[in-house]
Amino acid sequence: MLLLNQRPEHNQPLVAADAESLGMAGGARAEHYLEARDDHAETPLLALRALAGELGIASLHVKDEGQRLGLGSFKALGGAYAVMRLVLEEAGKWLGRDVDIGEINDARVRQIASGMIFVCATDGNHGRSVAQGASLVGARSVIFVHAGVSRERVAAIARFGAEIVEVEGGYDHAVREVARVGAERGWKIVSNTSWLGYERVPGLVMQGYTVIVRETLRVLPKPPTHVFLQAGVGGFAAAIAGHMAVMLGDRRPKAVVVEPRRSACVYASAEAGRPVTIAHQQPTVMTMLECAEPSLVAWRVLARVGDAFMTVEEDDAVAVMKRLARPLGNDPAIVSGESGGAGLAGLVRAADDKQMRTALGLDRHSRVLVINSEGATDHGRFAELVGMAPEEVFLQTA
Repeated sequence: MLLLNQRPEHNQPLVAADAESLGMAGGARAEHYLEARDDHAETPLLALRALAGELGIASLHVKDEGQRLGLGSFKALGGAYAVMRLVLEEAGKWLGRDVDIGEINDARVRQIASGMIFVCATDGNHGRSVAQGASLVGARSVIFVHAGVSRERVAAIARFGAEIVEVEGGYDHAVREVARVGAERGWKIVSNTSWLGYERVPGLVMQGYTVIVRETLRVLPKPPTHVFLQAGVGGFAAAIAGHMAVMLGDRRPKAVVVEPRRSACVYASAEAGRPVTIAHQQPTVMTMLECAEPSLVAWRVLARVGDAFMTVEEDDAVAVMKRLARPLGNDPAIVSGESGGAGLAGLVRAADDKQMRTALGLDRHSRVLVINSEGATDHGRFAELVGMAPEEVFLQTA
């Protein structure tokens, strides 16, 4: 299914708060924080020339976030960044001055951080980022996980010293529990989704994601004409599309938001013209995108800079995982988790449909960007779906 954005807000400027968090200064600050980390390294931007030819487009580039900061996901940029920002802001209150990232390991700052507890809900990747951020600054973290989070992903979070709280229901129920318990106990909630009255911290999380855009545009010979972005609550898609709109202005690419058909709350919101909560359906293989309610901040951004909304099927996601692991021609092999290639799945589906191609303006001159948002964050599940272990995929590129 494809739906073009016909909202009155479409192509209007971002509201002031979003323009600030996703603007040039905000992106520069996120990069400044990132570069202070010992494990900082830009993720690769890979050209898939053979696949581009098969899809009938001029070029296809994949930004591989499966190699980000040792966490295997773009989420490493958001939660940990927000934690560090909040710690330094708290230190600034205690010390009566601005505290920069260069002071993050000072004894006084770490003492202040040790009294802070950060909490979030997660499908797996965001919680690991928050837990890592808390570990880096000497704070504590409490991560709420629902039954759909695999044991391997829970163990990866716990390795950073996080306290794990298991809740019934899905991700959205876990979010509500975090809001309730966090407020009762005075913990710092670091959510990647937003709700009425809670927007600033999710805005910081999204600000961290803008680093992906900045790294990409420095390397690409020309800006893309199209970008296909997967969405759960929509924060990732909004951050990428929003920052591109700020950086490129009228030259911004057409942003296509891609969701699993079984869990398409942003698509449903675009259809309704307002944020809506969808009924729970069958679980989707794209587990990191299984969300019933869009982030209010993300929806506000995507209503302005999201040009189209579409859904993909379960088989589409698995087929892309396999296609990236066993590439065409001389294209590089890429390890993509269940949700990582959803944007590419959207492109493949659109490129194969004449009506969609026309509606999106996809042709032999199109330069498309997609982002592999996660690698194999659950190795067992990856091997089950792809038929080979992640290590075997990497051996092909050695």
